[in-house]
Amino acid sequence: MKRLAKFLSVKSIVITVIGFVLLYIAKLILFPAEPNINYITSTVTKANIEKTVLADGTISAFKQVSVGAQVSGQIKKLYVELGDEVKQGDMIAEIDDLKQSNDLKQSEASLNSLEAQRTSKQAKLVNYQLTYERQLKLVKKGVGVQSDLDSAKADLDAIKADIAALDADIVSAQVAVDTAKVNLGYTKIRSPIDGVIVAIPVDQGQTVNSVQSAPTIVKVAQLDKMTIEAQISEADVIGVKKGMPVYFTILGQPNKRFDGLTLRAIEPAPDSINTESSANSSTSSTTKSAIYYNGLLDVDNPDHILRISMTAQVYIVLAEAKDVLAIPSQAIQKNTGKNKAIVYVLNNQNSIEEREVNLGINNNINVEIKSGLKEGEVVVVSSANGATFNPNNKGPRIRF
Repeated sequence: MKRLAKFLSVKSIVITVIGFVLLYIAKLILFPAEPNINYITSTVTKANIEKTVLADGTISAFKQVSVGAQVSGQIKKLYVELGDEVKQGDMIAEIDDLKQSNDLKQSEASLNSLEAQRTSKQAKLVNYQLTYERQLKLVKKGVGVQSDLDSAKADLDAIKADIAALDADIVSAQVAVDTAKVNLGYTKIRSPIDGVIVAIPVDQGQTVNSVQSAPTIVKVAQLDKMTIEAQISEADVIGVKKGMPVYFTILGQPNKRFDGLTLRAIEPAPDSINTESSANSSTSSTTKSAIYYNGLLDVDNPDHILRISMTAQVYIVLAEAKDVLAIPSQAIQKNTGKNKAIVYVLNNQNSIEEREVNLGINNNINVEIKSGLKEGEVVVVSSANGATFNPNNKGPRIRF
Protein backbone atom coordinates (compact mmCIF):
# COMPACT_ATOMS: atom_id res chain seq x y z
CA MET A 1 0.00 0.00 0.00
CA LYS A 2 2.80 2.41 0.80
CA ARG A 3 4.44 1.74 -2.57
CA LEU A 4 1.14 2.37 -4.41
CA ALA A 5 0.58 5.64 -2.56
CA LYS A 6 4.13 6.78 -3.35
CA PHE A 7 3.70 5.94 -7.03
CA LEU A 8 0.42 7.87 -7.25
CA SER A 9 2.05 10.90 -5.57
CA VAL A 10 4.94 11.00 -8.07
CA LYS A 11 2.53 10.57 -10.97
CA SER A 12 0.40 13.45 -9.81
CA ILE A 13 3.47 15.72 -9.54
CA VAL A 14 4.60 14.85 -13.08
CA ILE A 15 1.11 15.50 -14.44
CA THR A 16 1.02 18.85 -12.65
CA VAL A 17 4.41 19.94 -14.08
CA ILE A 18 3.39 18.91 -17.59
CA GLY A 19 0.19 20.87 -17.18
CA PHE A 20 2.06 24.02 -16.20
CA VAL A 21 4.43 23.63 -19.15
CA LEU A 22 1.53 23.27 -21.58
CA LEU A 23 -0.19 26.30 -20.11
CA TYR A 24 3.00 28.40 -20.44
CA ILE A 25 3.47 27.33 -24.06
CA ALA A 26 -0.15 28.17 -24.80
CA LYS A 27 0.34 31.61 -23.21
CA LEU A 28 3.37 32.30 -25.34
CA ILE A 29 1.47 31.31 -28.47
CA LEU A 30 -1.77 33.11 -27.68
CA PHE A 31 -0.29 36.16 -25.85
CA PRO A 32 3.24 36.86 -27.18
CA ALA A 33 5.31 39.32 -25.12
CA GLU A 34 6.30 42.62 -26.69
CA PRO A 35 10.00 42.76 -27.53
CA ASN A 36 12.22 44.71 -25.22
CA ILE A 37 13.66 47.49 -27.40
CA ASN A 38 16.97 49.19 -26.62
CA TYR A 39 17.23 52.75 -27.85
CA ILE A 40 20.41 54.74 -28.51
CA THR A 41 19.76 58.18 -27.11
CA SER A 42 21.47 61.52 -26.80
CA THR A 43 21.01 64.48 -24.51
CA VAL A 44 20.21 67.91 -25.89
CA THR A 45 23.25 70.06 -25.14
CA LYS A 46 24.70 73.40 -26.14
CA ALA A 47 27.52 73.33 -28.65
CA ASN A 48 29.20 75.19 -31.50
CA ILE A 49 28.14 74.04 -34.96
CA GLU A 50 29.74 74.90 -38.26
CA LYS A 51 29.06 73.79 -41.80
CA THR A 52 32.24 73.66 -43.86
CA VAL A 53 33.65 72.72 -47.24
CA LEU A 54 36.81 70.62 -46.99
CA ALA A 55 39.53 71.19 -49.58
CA ASP A 56 43.11 70.00 -50.04
CA GLY A 57 45.56 72.87 -50.21
CA THR A 58 49.16 73.46 -51.19
CA ILE A 59 51.27 76.11 -49.45
CA SER A 60 53.44 78.46 -51.51
CA ALA A 61 55.31 81.69 -50.92
CA PHE A 62 53.23 84.85 -51.14
CA LYS A 63 55.91 86.30 -53.43
CA GLN A 64 58.59 84.31 -55.23
CA VAL A 65 60.96 85.59 -57.92
CA SER A 66 63.13 83.57 -60.28
CA VAL A 67 66.34 85.56 -60.71
CA GLY A 68 67.75 84.87 -64.16
CA ALA A 69 70.80 85.74 -66.24
CA GLN A 70 70.28 88.26 -69.03
CA VAL A 71 73.72 87.71 -70.54
CA SER A 72 75.59 84.56 -71.51
CA GLY A 73 78.77 83.41 -69.86
CA GLN A 74 80.34 81.28 -67.17
CA ILE A 75 79.19 81.69 -63.56
CA LYS A 76 82.39 82.92 -61.94
CA LYS A 77 81.12 83.21 -58.37
CA LEU A 78 78.04 82.28 -56.33
CA TYR A 79 77.68 84.43 -53.22
CA VAL A 80 74.69 82.67 -51.59
CA GLU A 81 73.64 79.25 -50.37
CA LEU A 82 70.26 77.63 -49.85
CA GLY A 83 68.38 79.17 -46.94
CA ASP A 84 70.38 82.40 -46.89
CA GLU A 85 68.43 85.57 -46.18
CA VAL A 86 69.12 88.37 -48.64
CA LYS A 87 68.14 92.02 -48.94
CA GLN A 88 67.17 93.82 -52.09
CA GLY A 89 70.35 94.67 -54.01
CA ASP A 90 72.56 92.05 -52.34
CA MET A 91 75.02 90.32 -54.67
CA ILE A 92 73.89 86.82 -55.56
CA ALA A 93 76.18 85.69 -58.38
CA GLU A 94 78.76 86.99 -60.86
CA ILE A 95 79.16 85.97 -64.49
CA ASP A 96 82.52 86.18 -66.27
CA ASP A 97 82.46 89.68 -67.77
CA LEU A 98 85.36 89.50 -70.25
CA LYS A 99 83.13 89.64 -73.34
CA GLN A 100 80.92 92.38 -71.91
CA SER A 101 83.98 94.45 -70.86
CA ASN A 102 85.46 94.15 -74.35
CA ASP A 103 82.15 95.12 -75.93
CA LEU A 104 82.03 98.21 -73.75
CA LYS A 105 85.59 99.20 -74.63
CA GLN A 106 84.91 98.75 -78.33
CA SER A 107 81.71 100.80 -78.13
CA GLU A 108 83.48 103.58 -76.24
CA ALA A 109 86.30 103.58 -78.80
CA SER A 110 83.82 103.93 -81.66
CA LEU A 111 82.08 106.77 -79.85
CA ASN A 112 85.39 108.57 -79.22
CA SER A 113 86.36 108.21 -82.88
CA LEU A 114 83.09 109.72 -84.05
CA GLU A 115 83.39 112.60 -81.58
CA ALA A 116 86.95 113.30 -82.84
CA GLN A 117 85.72 113.35 -86.42
CA ARG A 118 83.00 115.78 -85.47
CA THR A 119 85.54 118.06 -83.79
CA SER A 120 87.57 118.05 -87.01
CA LYS A 121 84.53 118.76 -89.13
CA GLN A 122 83.50 121.54 -86.77
CA ALA A 123 86.87 123.23 -87.29
CA LYS A 124 86.46 123.01 -91.06
CA LEU A 125 82.96 124.40 -90.73
CA VAL A 126 84.36 127.59 -89.19
CA ASN A 127 86.82 127.99 -92.06
CA TYR A 128 84.19 127.32 -94.73
CA GLN A 129 81.85 129.78 -93.07
CA LEU A 130 84.50 132.55 -93.19
CA THR A 131 85.33 131.81 -96.81
CA TYR A 132 81.70 131.99 -97.81
CA GLU A 133 81.16 135.30 -96.01
CA ARG A 134 84.28 136.78 -97.65
CA GLN A 135 83.19 135.77 -101.16
CA LEU A 136 79.71 137.12 -100.48
CA LYS A 137 81.11 140.60 -99.58
CA LEU A 138 83.27 140.67 -102.70
CA VAL A 139 80.35 139.84 -104.96
CA LYS A 140 78.21 142.52 -103.35
CA LYS A 141 80.98 145.11 -104.00
CA GLY A 142 81.17 144.00 -107.65
CA VAL A 143 84.78 142.85 -107.50
CA GLY A 144 84.15 139.18 -106.72
CA VAL A 145 83.45 136.22 -109.00
CA GLN A 146 80.07 134.44 -108.65
CA SER A 147 81.58 131.03 -109.26
CA ASP A 148 83.87 131.43 -106.26
CA LEU A 149 80.85 132.33 -104.11
CA ASP A 150 78.96 129.27 -105.32
CA SER A 151 81.92 127.00 -104.60
CA ALA A 152 82.25 128.39 -101.06
CA LYS A 153 78.50 127.86 -100.50
CA ALA A 154 78.74 124.24 -101.66
CA ASP A 155 81.69 123.52 -99.35
CA LEU A 156 79.82 125.07 -96.42
CA ASP A 157 76.66 123.02 -97.06
CA ALA A 158 78.68 119.80 -97.45
CA ILE A 159 80.48 120.23 -94.15
CA LYS A 160 77.21 120.94 -92.37
CA ALA A 161 75.74 117.72 -93.82
CA ASP A 162 78.81 115.77 -92.69
CA ILE A 163 78.45 117.13 -89.17
CA ALA A 164 74.72 116.21 -89.11
CA ALA A 165 75.55 112.66 -90.23
CA LEU A 166 78.23 112.43 -87.54
CA ASP A 167 75.74 113.64 -84.92
CA ALA A 168 73.42 110.75 -85.88
CA ASP A 169 76.30 108.29 -85.73
CA ILE A 170 77.34 109.64 -82.33
CA VAL A 171 73.81 109.09 -80.98
CA SER A 172 73.90 105.50 -82.25
CA ALA A 173 77.35 104.97 -80.75
CA GLN A 174 76.19 106.40 -77.42
CA VAL A 175 73.29 103.90 -77.41
CA ALA A 176 75.80 101.10 -78.06
CA VAL A 177 77.91 102.31 -75.13
CA ASP A 178 74.89 102.48 -72.83
CA THR A 179 73.81 98.97 -73.92
CA ALA A 180 77.31 97.62 -73.30
CA LYS A 181 77.31 99.20 -69.82
CA VAL A 182 73.93 97.59 -69.04
CA ASN A 183 75.15 94.20 -70.27
CA LEU A 184 78.24 94.55 -68.15
CA GLY A 185 76.00 95.32 -65.17
CA TYR A 186 73.97 92.18 -65.93
CA THR A 187 77.04 90.10 -65.11
CA LYS A 188 76.50 91.12 -61.49
CA ILE A 189 73.33 89.28 -60.37
CA ARG A 190 71.60 91.04 -57.47
CA SER A 191 68.49 90.18 -55.47
CA PRO A 192 65.41 92.11 -56.64
CA ILE A 193 63.57 91.66 -53.31
CA ASP A 194 64.11 90.91 -49.64
CA GLY A 195 63.68 87.19 -49.03
CA VAL A 196 65.20 83.74 -48.60
CA ILE A 197 67.11 81.72 -51.19
CA VAL A 198 64.85 78.70 -51.78
CA ALA A 199 66.49 77.21 -54.89
CA ILE A 200 69.83 77.36 -56.72
CA PRO A 201 69.42 75.33 -59.94
CA VAL A 202 72.96 76.13 -61.24
CA ASP A 203 76.50 75.51 -60.02
CA GLN A 204 79.54 77.73 -59.85
CA GLY A 205 81.54 77.32 -63.06
CA GLN A 206 78.47 76.43 -65.14
CA THR A 207 77.99 78.26 -68.44
CA VAL A 208 74.61 79.84 -69.02
CA ASN A 209 73.16 80.80 -72.39
CA SER A 210 70.64 83.64 -72.36
CA VAL A 211 70.08 83.49 -76.14
CA GLN A 212 67.84 80.43 -76.11
CA SER A 213 66.11 81.15 -72.78
CA ALA A 214 66.69 83.15 -69.63
CA PRO A 215 68.39 80.67 -67.27
CA THR A 216 67.42 80.85 -63.61
CA ILE A 217 70.32 81.45 -61.25
CA VAL A 218 68.40 81.41 -57.95
CA LYS A 219 64.84 81.64 -56.64
CA VAL A 220 64.11 84.15 -53.91
CA ALA A 221 60.93 83.91 -51.85
CA GLN A 222 59.35 86.01 -49.12
CA LEU A 223 58.40 83.48 -46.42
CA ASP A 224 57.01 85.89 -43.81
CA LYS A 225 53.67 85.52 -45.58
CA MET A 226 52.37 82.43 -47.36
CA THR A 227 49.59 81.73 -49.84
CA ILE A 228 47.51 78.56 -49.82
CA GLU A 229 45.87 77.25 -52.98
CA ALA A 230 42.87 75.18 -51.88
CA GLN A 231 41.35 72.87 -54.50
CA ILE A 232 37.58 73.30 -54.29
CA SER A 233 35.52 70.72 -56.17
CA GLU A 234 33.00 71.84 -58.76
CA ALA A 235 30.22 70.45 -56.54
CA ASP A 236 31.23 72.72 -53.63
CA VAL A 237 32.46 75.84 -55.42
CA ILE A 238 28.89 77.02 -56.11
CA GLY A 239 28.34 77.71 -52.40
CA VAL A 240 31.74 79.25 -51.76
CA LYS A 241 32.18 83.02 -51.93
CA LYS A 242 35.09 85.43 -51.65
CA GLY A 243 35.56 86.72 -48.09
CA MET A 244 34.24 83.60 -46.31
CA PRO A 245 35.98 82.58 -43.04
CA VAL A 246 38.65 79.92 -43.48
CA TYR A 247 40.92 77.86 -41.25
CA PHE A 248 43.36 75.04 -41.96
CA THR A 249 45.62 72.42 -40.40
CA ILE A 250 48.90 70.86 -41.52
CA LEU A 251 50.20 67.31 -41.24
CA GLY A 252 53.05 68.28 -38.94
CA GLN A 253 50.70 69.89 -36.39
CA PRO A 254 47.30 68.25 -36.89
CA ASN A 255 45.96 69.59 -33.59
CA LYS A 256 46.92 73.21 -34.30
CA ARG A 257 44.24 75.23 -36.06
CA PHE A 258 45.35 78.21 -38.16
CA ASP A 259 42.25 80.39 -38.07
CA GLY A 260 41.19 84.02 -38.33
CA LEU A 261 41.64 83.89 -42.11
CA THR A 262 39.41 84.79 -45.04
CA LEU A 263 39.18 83.54 -48.61
CA ARG A 264 40.98 86.15 -50.74
CA ALA A 265 39.83 84.97 -54.17
CA ILE A 266 38.49 82.08 -56.20
CA GLU A 267 40.14 81.55 -59.57
CA PRO A 268 37.53 81.64 -62.36
CA ALA A 269 38.93 78.62 -64.20
CA PRO A 270 40.73 75.40 -63.20
CA ASP A 271 44.48 74.94 -63.70
CA SER A 272 43.79 72.62 -66.62
CA ILE A 273 42.88 75.61 -68.79
CA ASN A 274 46.60 76.39 -69.09
CA THR A 275 47.27 73.08 -70.83
CA GLU A 276 44.08 72.62 -72.80
CA SER A 277 44.17 73.33 -76.52
CA SER A 278 41.24 74.38 -78.67
CA ALA A 279 41.18 70.90 -80.15
CA ASN A 280 40.62 69.02 -76.92
CA SER A 281 38.83 71.63 -74.81
CA SER A 282 35.46 70.39 -76.01
CA THR A 283 36.21 66.85 -74.87
CA SER A 284 37.93 67.72 -71.59
CA SER A 285 34.73 67.35 -69.58
CA THR A 286 34.33 63.76 -70.72
CA THR A 287 37.92 62.72 -70.06
CA LYS A 288 38.23 64.07 -66.52
CA SER A 289 36.46 62.68 -63.52
CA ALA A 290 36.58 65.85 -61.41
CA ILE A 291 37.22 69.57 -61.81
CA TYR A 292 38.78 71.70 -59.08
CA TYR A 293 38.98 75.48 -58.72
CA ASN A 294 41.72 77.13 -56.67
CA GLY A 295 40.64 79.19 -53.69
CA LEU A 296 43.37 81.53 -52.46
CA LEU A 297 44.02 82.58 -48.87
CA ASP A 298 46.98 84.30 -47.22
CA VAL A 299 48.46 83.64 -43.78
CA ASP A 300 51.23 85.38 -41.83
CA ASN A 301 54.26 83.17 -41.20
CA PRO A 302 56.61 85.10 -38.87
CA ASP A 303 58.26 81.96 -37.44
CA HIS A 304 58.57 80.28 -40.86
CA ILE A 305 56.69 77.22 -39.60
CA LEU A 306 54.90 76.93 -42.92
CA ARG A 307 57.08 75.86 -45.83
CA ILE A 308 56.73 75.80 -49.58
CA SER A 309 54.78 72.80 -50.99
CA MET A 310 53.39 71.72 -47.60
CA THR A 311 49.94 70.13 -47.66
CA ALA A 312 47.08 71.83 -45.81
CA GLN A 313 43.59 70.67 -44.93
CA VAL A 314 41.48 73.74 -45.60
CA TYR A 315 38.04 74.29 -44.09
CA ILE A 316 35.87 76.97 -45.68
CA VAL A 317 33.11 77.95 -43.25
CA LEU A 318 29.75 78.23 -45.03
CA ALA A 319 27.75 78.82 -41.82
CA GLU A 320 28.37 78.67 -38.07
CA ALA A 321 26.50 79.06 -34.81
CA LYS A 322 27.99 79.27 -31.32
CA ASP A 323 26.53 78.05 -28.02
CA VAL A 324 23.27 76.72 -29.50
CA LEU A 325 21.14 73.66 -28.70
CA ALA A 326 22.29 70.69 -30.74
CA ILE A 327 21.47 67.02 -31.27
CA PRO A 328 22.95 64.36 -33.57
CA SER A 329 21.73 64.65 -37.16
CA GLN A 330 20.65 60.99 -37.03
CA ALA A 331 18.05 61.89 -34.43
CA ILE A 332 15.96 63.59 -37.14
CA GLN A 333 13.29 61.03 -38.03
CA LYS A 334 11.55 62.86 -40.88
CA ASN A 335 11.25 66.33 -42.36
CA THR A 336 7.85 67.99 -42.20
CA GLY A 337 8.63 71.25 -43.98
CA LYS A 338 11.27 73.87 -44.54
CA ASN A 339 13.60 73.71 -41.52
CA LYS A 340 11.01 71.60 -39.63
CA ALA A 341 11.37 67.97 -38.59
CA ILE A 342 10.13 65.25 -36.22
CA VAL A 343 12.25 63.84 -33.39
CA TYR A 344 11.40 61.25 -30.72
CA VAL A 345 11.88 62.29 -27.11
CA LEU A 346 12.11 59.99 -24.07
CA ASN A 347 9.96 61.52 -21.34
CA ASN A 348 10.16 61.05 -17.59
CA GLN A 349 7.98 57.93 -17.82
CA ASN A 350 10.59 56.36 -20.10
CA SER A 351 8.17 56.34 -23.03
CA ILE A 352 8.69 57.87 -26.48
CA GLU A 353 6.80 60.94 -27.59
CA GLU A 354 6.85 62.62 -30.98
CA ARG A 355 8.05 66.24 -31.11
CA GLU A 356 8.25 68.75 -33.99
CA VAL A 357 11.32 70.98 -33.93
CA ASN A 358 12.70 73.92 -35.90
CA LEU A 359 16.14 73.25 -37.36
CA GLY A 360 19.12 75.51 -37.98
CA ILE A 361 22.55 74.56 -39.30
CA ASN A 362 22.95 70.88 -40.18
CA ASN A 363 26.45 69.63 -40.98
CA ASN A 364 25.31 65.98 -41.19
CA ILE A 365 26.93 65.26 -37.82
CA ASN A 366 25.07 67.61 -35.51
CA VAL A 367 22.07 69.82 -36.15
CA GLU A 368 21.10 73.09 -34.50
CA ILE A 369 17.70 73.11 -32.72
CA LYS A 370 16.12 76.56 -32.75
CA SER A 371 12.90 75.54 -30.96
CA GLY A 372 10.99 72.46 -29.83
CA LEU A 373 13.52 71.05 -27.39
CA LYS A 374 15.11 72.12 -24.14
CA GLU A 375 18.60 71.60 -22.85
CA GLY A 376 18.89 68.32 -20.96
CA GLU A 377 16.02 66.51 -22.74
CA VAL A 378 16.79 63.11 -24.21
CA VAL A 379 16.17 62.32 -27.88
CA VAL A 380 16.19 58.94 -29.56
CA VAL A 381 18.88 58.54 -32.18
CA SER A 382 18.10 54.97 -33.28
CA SER A 383 17.11 51.55 -31.98
CA ALA A 384 20.06 49.45 -30.90
CA ASN A 385 18.53 46.15 -32.08
CA GLY A 386 17.06 47.36 -35.38
CA ALA A 387 13.46 47.43 -34.18
CA THR A 388 11.02 49.86 -35.75
CA PHE A 389 10.20 53.02 -33.82
CA ASN A 390 6.88 53.03 -32.02
CA PRO A 391 6.10 55.99 -29.80
CA ASN A 392 4.15 53.65 -27.51
CA ASN A 393 7.10 51.33 -26.93
CA LYS A 394 8.93 51.42 -23.64
CA GLY A 395 12.27 49.92 -22.94
CA PRO A 396 15.80 50.45 -21.75
CA ARG A 397 17.86 53.15 -23.40
CA ILE A 398 21.55 53.51 -24.18
CA ARG A 399 22.81 57.08 -23.77
CA PHE A 400 25.81 58.58 -25.49
